[in-house]
Amino acid sequence: MTQQKLPPPTWVATTEALQKLIAALEKETSVAVDTESNSLYAYQEQVCLIQFSTPTEDFLLDPLALPNLEGLAPLFANPNIEKIFHAAEYDLICLERDFGFEFSNIFDTMIAARILSYDGIGLGKLIEKKFNVHVDKKFQKANWGQRPLSQDMLNYARLDTHYLIDLRAILKNELETIQRWALAQEDFEMATEINGNGKRLQSAIWERVGGRNKLDPRQATVLNEICLAREELAAKMDRPVFKVISNKLLVRLAEDMPSSIRNLEESGMTTHQIRRFGKIFLAAIKRGKDTDLVKPTRFKRPSDAYLLRLDKLRNWRKERANGMGVESDIVLPRTLMEEIAKANPQDSNELGELMQKSPWRLSQYGNEILSKIN
Repeated sequence: MTQQKLPPPTWVATTEALQKLIAALEKETSVAVDTESNSLYAYQEQVCLIQFSTPTEDFLLDPLALPNLEGLAPLFANPNIEKIFHAAEYDLICLERDFGFEFSNIFDTMIAARILSYDGIGLGKLIEKKFNVHVDKKFQKANWGQRPLSQDMLNYARLDTHYLIDLRAILKNELETIQRWALAQEDFEMATEINGNGKRLQSAIWERVGGRNKLDPRQATVLNEICLAREELAAKMDRPVFKVISNKLLVRLAEDMPSSIRNLEESGMTTHQIRRFGKIFLAAIKRGKDTDLVKPTRFKRPSDAYLLRLDKLRNWRKERANGMGVESDIVLPRTLMEEIAKANPQDSNELGELMQKSPWRLSQYGNEILSKIN
């Protein structure tokens, strides 16, 4: 397995270096981008590193060392500069959340690989397949908020963008060969719409804990209180909630409703956990015993007619996907499928309004979709 000797990447951690980076990127028609965050090590994750690659150079930008990154906003929004990501959704969400960036003209190599029916769509597998280079993914879950970053971590980070420009050229050619380039372009464009699905009714924190369904109403109320206590502790400690206390232990505490330190130990809390915040959880459990019962979030049940249309569309897209050798959502994304089932279009004009951002799918499948729901 070959391993190319690469020149060191350019480290960007000053305002002057950032300005030089922006000037270099603005000269390009395509720029590779990736991010690293600290989601496993902080209560509120943040982008801790941004990688850029051009055809000739790799850059590692340290956002923790810079006062702001507003100078990069025009780059990400520029429709004339293609931004190449792998699995862009998470990166775009983080970049929008932390820096307010908006996006246009992206190429997502993972989306491309899925449309091309690749068995392995991870970046490491694609790089290995196309360039005969092995990428060690052991730093995927590393603490990117630490400083300094080790040389091995820096080398790992730069490889996440170094091959993306060449990989993009290969995948685009393959998409054109099988006449799916237009389909890929639609999905790239839809990927830039981070909030494109609109806001949905959110359940309470306790309702997202696995195992809650076996609890009675009083136990569920206790679970709610200890979930809130865990959130407050995690925020103060700047740690992910699961590193304070696990969901499994939360449910056990809600079931047992311990009333003493000894009872906490019997329910599974460690000596370390009891010493640090046993009293806090005992107080939360007591509140849960005494307060009004929580009420589960009520979601409006869809109509039978909607569910029937949705079922017909699901079966149709599964059949279509099997014929193409792709996963079902490549034929029709879930959100678009749900919108069609909900709106129940009666003719091609109404369907066209719903699918105006997906003209390739409309031209290929519009009549079939209408026939399935009418």
